[in-house]
Amino acid sequence: MKKIFITAGLLLSFLSGYSQNKNTEKADKLFQGYEYVNASEEYLKLVKSKKADGYVYKQLADSYYNVFNMEEASKWYSKAVESKQDAETYYRYAQTLRTLGKYSEANKQMDKFASMASSDKRAKDHKANPNYIPSLTSNDKLFDVFDTKINSKDQADFGAVLSNDNTLYFVSSRNTGKKTDKWIDQPYLDIYQSTRSEDGTLSEPKAVSDLNTAYHDGPLTMSADGNTIYFARDSHSEGSYQKDTKNNVKVGQQGIYKATKVNGNWTNIQALPINSTKYSVGNPSLSKDGKTLYFASNMPGGKGETDIWKISINNNSYGKPENLGSKVNTSGRETFPCIADDNVLYFASSGRQGLGGLDIFKLDLNDKDAEVLNLGKPVNTEKDDFSFSLNLTKNVGYFSSNRTGKDNIYLAVPVCGVEAVAVVKDKKTGKILADAKVSILDSKNNVIATKQSNASGEVSYKVECNTEYVLQASKNDYDPATSNIAKTKSGKISVSLDLQPVEVVVTDREVLLDNIYFEYNKSNITAQGAKELDKLVKVLNTNPLMKIFVKAHTDTNGGADYNLKLSDQRAQSTVQYVISKGVSKDRISGKGFGFTELKVNCKPCTEEQDAQNRRSEFLIVKD
Repeated sequence: MKKIFITAGLLLSFLSGYSQNKNTEKADKLFQGYEYVNASEEYLKLVKSKKADGYVYKQLADSYYNVFNMEEASKWYSKAVESKQDAETYYRYAQTLRTLGKYSEANKQMDKFASMASSDKRAKDHKANPNYIPSLTSNDKLFDVFDTKINSKDQADFGAVLSNDNTLYFVSSRNTGKKTDKWIDQPYLDIYQSTRSEDGTLSEPKAVSDLNTAYHDGPLTMSADGNTIYFARDSHSEGSYQKDTKNNVKVGQQGIYKATKVNGNWTNIQALPINSTKYSVGNPSLSKDGKTLYFASNMPGGKGETDIWKISINNNSYGKPENLGSKVNTSGRETFPCIADDNVLYFASSGRQGLGGLDIFKLDLNDKDAEVLNLGKPVNTEKDDFSFSLNLTKNVGYFSSNRTGKDNIYLAVPVCGVEAVAVVKDKKTGKILADAKVSILDSKNNVIATKQSNASGEVSYKVECNTEYVLQASKNDYDPATSNIAKTKSGKISVSLDLQPVEVVVTDREVLLDNIYFEYNKSNITAQGAKELDKLVKVLNTNPLMKIFVKAHTDTNGGADYNLKLSDQRAQSTVQYVISKGVSKDRISGKGFGFTELKVNCKPCTEEQDAQNRRSEFLIVKD
């Protein structure tokens, strides 16, 4: 089943009564050339000469926003919104306030944004839960996430379900059949299986030929004994469809089918009576006792694009479909239900507060007062995360995500209750350091979460049993420090993280900094980038005759012209940030080089090679 989304565009332009004019011509030209510091100076002249209006205040705020000066950005956004502005300005103002920890004020600006752009998903999310951001940070991590080795290189893989006999079933478009789904121009989905060994490794997947047709088949769910399955299938396979004469296509629907295992083969395939040529039913999940089947459908009577429903099962008799109601379903899209053996329902939703796209949620059906809970990171990301299944007998789960650009299957391991506590201190003085950032990393140095140390210099994390971790502390003007967390079964582990005052490496050729990261397709400076660039500012202040040339590079993904332009914008934003910190503009310049000067010459490139090519260099200019 292919996920299809229709995203409504947001109209961001509203007449404010203020606009560009001859007074702003010079400042506007600088702003459009990404010279944000000079632009802000020109806009400030207009403020001082009392020639500023709502447009000038907005442009001034945006200039500071782009170089991560949130204090000044907040100041001028507050002036800008005294007059009518476009919706995005209120959104950016809210973002600056959140960065400054002013959640209550940020919510007021989000209220205005939501009233102007009511159809925007960000607006809907805010209305549903205006305190979302501060509450999300208090959520404990529920699962650790790991890659699996069964994903195909270019095709979609999702819908993984682990049976009690260690067979992992999933669906994939990796098949080599000649038929393709004309709607999405991709191969049809087939059901595959892999055997999971005791150490968690998976065997080479093979197609389940008994269940596959020339059209879409899967995902599936199975009974506790593994001898009965329910699976989704395209109605084209049995010649059931409606003709769309206008577009000259045959429109099929997803249906749910039952199969039983006889002598190791799947046989006696039967369509469920809930199937229809007018709507789809799919993504089935069977309760432990085999008496309730949960599924997703866009059948009449739902609350959104697709809802989660259930039917009762009594041998070969099926009850009437029952909508799970507003506690689960929204006006958005709820899909991929999974009912675990402990009667906790997991499902994906685009209609609830999440990190982006589809997020995975859970609801304890044993507790009538329970609330729907977002699984949080690292299961959920800014991309689509869905198709979560959990085998409590094996204590492992699987889910799917397009976080790398295509649908892949990931392993989710429940986190148990070990507490790791870090105390952050100044290595030279022994002084307790509050407000230091302490990250917890996995054994491959992937950052899982980050918190700030309290007034006692402490940070605590609940971590998984019998697993190694790394704690890493960082603070402005200090080098990071790390400490390993050894495997333990339970209890509390305490470590000390002593930070050495920062000493940036300066060679005779360049100033060495960590990579400066930017948001996707953007060039404004982020918090991470600001932290690294502050080190450069310190070096320049210590060496008043030093001059720097910034070279910004990209990887080879995307077009040459696009990458050249984006890298140049990022180089200019980097330069502008340093200038905004008081460094003379004749001491730093920059240029984008796209992928014309690769550090690793590769085609195609691995993710690691791409990461090496995405870099900024800070060269010392010789007079």
